[in-house]
Amino acid sequence: MKTRIRIARPVSDLARTERMYCAALTLAVLGRFQDHQGFDGVMLGSPGVDYHFEFTHCRAHPVVPSPTSEDLLVFYIPDRQEWQSTCDRVVENGFVCVTSLNPYWDVSGRTFEDPDGYRVVLQNAAWSC
Repeated sequence: MKTRIRIARPVSDLARTERMYCAALTLAVLGRFQDHQGFDGVMLGSPGVDYHFEFTHCRAHPVVPSPTSEDLLVFYIPDRQEWQSTCDRVVENGFVCVTSLNPYWDVSGRTFEDPDGYRVVLQNAAWSC
C-alpha cells in the first residue's frame, strides 16, 4: 500500500491562497470543493507526487488561522539557480521573507510567510534523509 500525505490548513482567503501558492511554488489545482458541509476548499500539488496541500475556508464558522513560527513547510531545492528563482517568485507572489525562529533554516535557506502567518522554508540543499 502506498502512503500519501495531505497537509490541510484553514485560510482566511481561499482564492488569494490558491493564487499565491500556485504561482509561487508552481503547484497545480488537483481538486476543489464548494459547500461541502459548509466548507470550501482546494487541493494543490503536482501530479504524481505523494503529497498535496488542502486549503479550506468554512463559510458558517470561519476558522482563524493560528500557525506558530515553527509550523513550516520545507522545500529542498539543491540547484542554486532554481532555488534563487523560486525565492524571487515567492516574494513576487506576496510572501514576505522573515527570520526563522530556528536559526538552522537561515544557514542554507530562507523562510517566507504568507498573509495568514504560515511559513514556507526554501532550503538550498539536497534532501539527505
